[in-house]
Amino acid sequence: MRLCRFDDNRLGVVTDAGVHDVTDALRALPAYTYPLPNFDPLIANLAAVRKAAEELLPRAPVIALDKVRLLSPVANPGKVVAAPVNYKKHLEEVLAQKEIHHGNLINEIHRAGLFLKATSSLVGPSAGVALIHTDRRNDHEVELTIVIGKTARNVPVADALKYVAGYCIGLDITIRGPEERSFRKSPDSYTVLGPWLVTSDELTDPSRLGFSITVNGETRQEANTDDLVLGVAELIALASSFYTLHPGDVIMTGTPQGVSPIKAGDIMRASMDGIGQMEVAVRAG
Repeated sequence: MRLCRFDDNRLGVVTDAGVHDVTDALRALPAYTYPLPNFDPLIANLAAVRKAAEELLPRAPVIALDKVRLLSPVANPGKVVAAPVNYKKHLEEVLAQKEIHHGNLINEIHRAGLFLKATSSLVGPSAGVALIHTDRRNDHEVELTIVIGKTARNVPVADALKYVAGYCIGLDITIRGPEERSFRKSPDSYTVLGPWLVTSDELTDPSRLGFSITVNGETRQEANTDDLVLGVAELIALASSFYTLHPGDVIMTGTPQGVSPIKAGDIMRASMDGIGQMEVAVRAG
């Protein structure tokens, strides 16, 4: 199933016909009181919501995809975990270009580990990216993104995919400079997730997905997830060995070679096999 959030926090199932409005399926969610949970309620109760959505689908109103405003598929991730330099050719380009590494010590992922992005940086594709510090280089980075479906701690690689709710496309927008990664990658709108969540029963093998990003029609990055240094299962195992992962937590798997600057007025179009494509506009913040 392809689930999207759209317009005023409505819920949709995406098919070739368009977006089927199944917002009433959200009635399957339990009520939570203060203190609120440290997980995303929709993802934590995805099975119940899906069942309700399937029952509503035959009579749900259908809206053309280009008529809706797409939000992030996950509203409230407890964490956004990100993988640095997880493609060998990207590591090579980072080390070769001073305007990317800025003198920072760049290690391959086995030594660098993972890092966190602020959840306040999260937007959907229709919100676009609002650039700040435009006197510095701001780059696009496209990557496969994992959405965790159930609580995970010290998960073995062999079992890791059982903990996945689904997948989406992620854009990890980055200000270049000498500061720590998480600082430069966490401004508002610098984490774009979309266009929807493809559930793991539909996308069963994330290891061979071709993907790309164009800027104003020019291809900038093009790769396949089979080039990942640490694959999806390995990343879940690594992350869960340091953090407890909760439903709705997001893991961005890393970007390939070809990162390059974006500026206000640009239009990015990111595509991925098994998921789809999303268009994201860039503006001044």
